[in-house]
Amino acid sequence: MTQILDHMAALADPIRCRMLLPLERHELTVNEICSVLQLPQSTVSRHLKTLADDGWVVSRRDGTSRFYGMVFEDLDGGAQRLWPLIREQVSSTNGAEQDERRLKSVLSRRRTKSEEFFASASGKWDHLRTELFGDTFQLYALLALLDPKLTVGDLGCGTGQVSELLAPHVAKVIAVDGSTDMVQAARRRLKGATHVDIRRGDMEALPIDDGQLDVAVLTLVLHHVPEPVRALTEVNRVLKPGGRVLMVDMLPHDREEYQHQMGHVWLGFSEKTIKKHLETAGFSRAVVTVLPSEPEVKGPGLFVATAKKK
Repeated sequence: MTQILDHMAALADPIRCRMLLPLERHELTVNEICSVLQLPQSTVSRHLKTLADDGWVVSRRDGTSRFYGMVFEDLDGGAQRLWPLIREQVSSTNGAEQDERRLKSVLSRRRTKSEEFFASASGKWDHLRTELFGDTFQLYALLALLDPKLTVGDLGCGTGQVSELLAPHVAKVIAVDGSTDMVQAARRRLKGATHVDIRRGDMEALPIDDGQLDVAVLTLVLHHVPEPVRALTEVNRVLKPGGRVLMVDMLPHDREEYQHQMGHVWLGFSEKTIKKHLETAGFSRAVVTVLPSEPEVKGPGLFVATAKKK
């Protein structure tokens, strides 16, 4: 009861009660509150100070603007018991109903401002967004769609770049590479990531027990493997029933120097070849999609292939 009585002085003025109605649902600036309540700025600022001093409203700065709002869950026990009674009485008054109509206009002006920007920027929006945020942020963000309970294999992990991307979004990553130097580099990169298990092993004899993975990822790996079907059969073995493989690799090309300079065994794979390899290895529902080429890159075109363990 004492807590409730302590707050009654702050809500003794009907203006402050009307002010809290929109602030419970929306953050508003002083100017917006002035428009909603049709009051001068000095009056609004004075009432906001009283409400803030009594813990009814909080504020935050956003650039050059300051927004005010009421967070019911952050109020103390007395205020939480008192406010529903006040809200019920005030919300049915003529003044509050007029405030609600003006609030809709204020919020509509916000949307209009945004719409005006996009109407003028539509032709250059892609360039502007890339300039501000880069052109890959949305791809990284989409990783959050992964099921956080997944166990994912990064097979042929190299220095651990893909494992680093996957790790924040899944339960466990098992990263495998046949090169001792690559494994050491991956361990340095992923030091401290306790749910990433980095192992040395060959693609044709993966150091993973049967049925351990929900998803297997092979990124620019298969063209290094002497026996692709044997490697994909191993991938099938370590997947759980219904598990999926996701593979990124090169389309057919004629750059024979890659075989001498980078140890490539195969000069890319056609869609027909990849689907046949996957089917022979025990996968079904293979889908191959050519990835868009970036103008500044120098390598061959890429594809992504996905398939499900039968």
